[in-house]
Amino acid sequence: MKLKYFIDRPVLSAVISIVIVLGGIIGLAALPVEQYPDIAPPTVMVTTSYTGASAETLQNSVIAPLEESINGVENMTYMTSSATNTGSVTINVYFEQGTDPDMAAVNVQNRVAKASGSLPSEVTRVGVQTVKRQTSMLKIFSLYSPDGSYDNNFLANYLKINLQPEIMRITGVGELMVMGGDYSMRIWMKPDVMAQYGLVPGDITTVLNEQNIESATGSFGENAAETFQYPMKYRGRLVLPEEFEEMVIRALPDGEVLRLRDVATVEMGQQQYNFIGSTNGQPGISCMVFQTAGSNATEVIRQLDVLLEEARKDLPEGIDIVELMSTNDFLFASINEVVKTLIEVIILVFLLSIFSCRISVLR
Repeated sequence: MKLKYFIDRPVLSAVISIVIVLGGIIGLAALPVEQYPDIAPPTVMVTTSYTGASAETLQNSVIAPLEESINGVENMTYMTSSATNTGSVTINVYFEQGTDPDMAAVNVQNRVAKASGSLPSEVTRVGVQTVKRQTSMLKIFSLYSPDGSYDNNFLANYLKINLQPEIMRITGVGELMVMGGDYSMRIWMKPDVMAQYGLVPGDITTVLNEQNIESATGSFGENAAETFQYPMKYRGRLVLPEEFEEMVIRALPDGEVLRLRDVATVEMGQQQYNFIGSTNGQPGISCMVFQTAGSNATEVIRQLDVLLEEARKDLPEGIDIVELMSTNDFLFASINEVVKTLIEVIILVFLLSIFSCRISVLR
């Protein structure tokens, strides 16, 4: 079919152009939008911590055994690792395109379990976490106190209890990274006083393990001719700083008792102090949301926005949520450029059709 066929039939050409334009408009509104196509490789992240260890110590005692065990896992392409002087370890394992992220996470978890015997006991006690997620951030938001009535400890605890569980249930969310520490019972030792009594940090740890425990206490009357059995109860783990202060460290020769408050200061603080955040000059906890492989970035952010809007209604007075970054800003800006180009094309096609009709009439 020659081009002259369409020139001699301007109405047919106009109808075909209109159909193409309508098809483009329908496709623009109906096609799903993703941040990245499927060329982004599935990624599994392995994290753990070794409190008090330097980056060099982490490299030799934690990263080396984990990398040696993970290396060669099915469909793996490469992996990267990092360690900080705050005791945190991160290993990212990248897989071939098309690999099932769930199976990749399971395979990596099995390799991590094989290396657990080579890790320090402190790391094994904390645990090694394996999660499937992409390395790109979808959204960053902050929970902050505009009037400064709440501190970072309260905000981090509120976020962990009320928001984090609901956010993690959103389909497509791989991880919620909270830039702040949770509530924790902090015991600040006094080295000079401990030296006077010949104590080392390991002695304090031993006392904590012995006196701050949960255990089964049993019951009375289980094998007796009584009608009822009475379960035994006890207080269990300590909760308040004052309760920790009364823990007995040692009985002295003169009959006095050395307690934890004599050799340390106990307070309710943060689990980690390597990050202090603020928003608009006020206390704030920033959160970064990561997606899983193959998820729709726009849909995940839409659900997250709906959740945060609902959560904003139930926030205590003096707390607010503010958006710091969203991938949708980039996506919608790109879509707007596509729409702008489409409108320009429609105008050009319309003018070209009129011009073709006029040429046909003149002939």
